[in-house]
Amino acid sequence: MSRRFLHWFAAAALVAAHSHAFAAVDVNAADEAALISIKGIGPAKARAILDERAAGGPFRDAADLAQRVKGFGGRALERLQAEGLEIGPAIEHAPTSGAFAARGLARAQARPAAMAIGQ
Repeated sequence: MSRRFLHWFAAAALVAAHSHAFAAVDVNAADEAALISIKGIGPAKARAILDERAAGGPFRDAADLAQRVKGFGGRALERLQAEGLEIGPAIEHAPTSGAFAARGLARAQARPAAMAIGQ
């Protein structure tokens, strides 16, 4: 019984290590910690990605990322993609702060109660 448990534990550890090593990280949705989890991206590069994404919007594709963020040449970007970095769809997300968010909150508060709960 003990030997069977050890085999099961070893298999589970191997699967966990494999899934962690190849976890995909979308550059258009990731936070700093997720970007740093990719081998080859440190805190400075993660910050550069986040700053550029905030300034110029989501990245359209790998070429857009390479053009906008210094240090992402062809081979470096290929290596990072092999490590799990993905460039997801360049969808503009709704603002979560500022005037637009306040306007959305005001609209939600102005709705009748029956409408707000989906009736």
